[in-house]
Amino acid sequence: MSLNAQAEDGKIAPPPSPDILLGPLFNDVQSAKLFADQKTFADAIPNSDPLMILADYRMQKNQASFDLRHFVELNFTLPKENDTYVPPKGQTLRQHIDGLWPVLTRSTVEVEKWDSLLPLPKPYVVPGGRFREVYYWDSYFTMLGLAESGHWDKVEDMVANFAAEIDAWGHIPNGNRTYYLSRSQPPFFSFMVSLLATHDGDQVLKTYQPQLEKEYRYWMAGADALAPGSADKRAVRMADGALLNRYWDNNDTPRPESWLDDVKTAKSNPNRPATEIYRDLRSAAASGWDFSSRWMDNPQQLATIRTTSIVPVDLNALMFHLEKTLARASKASGDSAGATQYDALANARQQAIEKYLWNDKEGWYADYDLKSHKVRNQLTAAALFPLYVNAASRERATKVAAAAESHLLKPGGLTTTTVNSGQQWDAPNGWAPLQWVAVEGLQNYGQQKIAMEVTWRFLTNVQHTYDSKQKLVEKYDVSSTGTGGGGGEYPLQDGFGWTNGVTLKMLDLICPQEKPCDALPATRPATPPSPQDKPVAAPAANDPAPAEPQKTGS
Repeated sequence: MSLNAQAEDGKIAPPPSPDILLGPLFNDVQSAKLFADQKTFADAIPNSDPLMILADYRMQKNQASFDLRHFVELNFTLPKENDTYVPPKGQTLRQHIDGLWPVLTRSTVEVEKWDSLLPLPKPYVVPGGRFREVYYWDSYFTMLGLAESGHWDKVEDMVANFAAEIDAWGHIPNGNRTYYLSRSQPPFFSFMVSLLATHDGDQVLKTYQPQLEKEYRYWMAGADALAPGSADKRAVRMADGALLNRYWDNNDTPRPESWLDDVKTAKSNPNRPATEIYRDLRSAAASGWDFSSRWMDNPQQLATIRTTSIVPVDLNALMFHLEKTLARASKASGDSAGATQYDALANARQQAIEKYLWNDKEGWYADYDLKSHKVRNQLTAAALFPLYVNAASRERATKVAAAAESHLLKPGGLTTTTVNSGQQWDAPNGWAPLQWVAVEGLQNYGQQKIAMEVTWRFLTNVQHTYDSKQKLVEKYDVSSTGTGGGGGEYPLQDGFGWTNGVTLKMLDLICPQEKPCDALPATRPATPPSPQDKPVAAPAANDPAPAEPQKTGS
């Protein structure tokens, strides 16, 4: 079945996820740990009507000879293991990445009736490894690499796919799986449209203005009715009436792709309602940072997670960019009133970021805690997002740059946080998208030296790992160079979409256009290059007025 076949008047009833389709059978398979990766069964395709399979299961499961694994293998088509890509010997880093694009490209215009995979009208690039589907925020950084490789047709296809998802579901889901429909991810669609506009012109903004507006409505749903100091789904109204956003998942059940992990996590903290824990786990997955001490009261206890009571600085910087992009799109469409409206919304959000998400005591941007009514003290790589979207004052950007250099910069790049919790979005791991956000943000405010330092160190890490393992991976240990990252719910994945994209951008950043490089140069450039064209940044905002000091907390 295709996405177009499912659509009627732009409204589609969300198809049920496998845990709903299969009920007790799904729970029993995941509890039995039949597969090393719980995502395997979530991605399995029923060979017949799930109701019939479930009826057969209920009839057979108590028989002495019943074999659960055999039953599953008989009634389901399991996802195929991805063939390991063996690159030709002697390839440079750039050649390896260019060779990976077709390997990572998928096309699923039609899918089986009960497949958890959601169809998309155009081909798309997946991250790699266990991630057999397209992911929302990953894709922007992948698209940067596709553009660097000259694959603008693939960039156009992926923007069209995400627009189709917005039309179908009202938002871009975490990934194109039924079990991802209950949440989104960091809203990078405005960046994707802006990137494509650098190649195809401002008519792209007009073309995708309806989808940009619909995504904005999704994130702001319920905001108008909020009283000060309250929240509904993704919208938060602060005490002074300012509007900000948080991450949210509509469901409060275990994630199908990590069902047993979530059940165990909830059981480890019997003093909290399990549904509350499930919602916060899911909402952390919506943040893209699953998981991190950033969302927890106790970094060593995942069951203390409370994502929904935190107003994230990175999310609100991205929403500022969305509002600025909508202003640009309105202007391109000749709607001056709309442009004025969205500019006003962006300016109001910028002021709220400065008031609520700036820690004056520490000198960096941080998340706001809705329970303690304080800005948190923790420094994370998310502090660079206001710089990335040109929402920071120059004075505050300088302070953030100094803090990042002092506390986050390590031999192999920028660490995600300063906390070593064992979670993958904590120290000592560094992630390609956060490196690029930092580099772009630092360049926006003239911090060339630190931007180059991040670039050189992370690229060295990527190169050393490639030299030893002939692969690019999902995350890196930045406490040294040449080591993939650890922690999290699954083994280290290779491929890897967003690392490929950021690596190509960094290669072009450190090497002059007249002498491009295909790998890390043997000698480091003596001086930082001048900033190149940066299509992702929103129009520079005026330096905001000094905000009143905020209470701070841990």
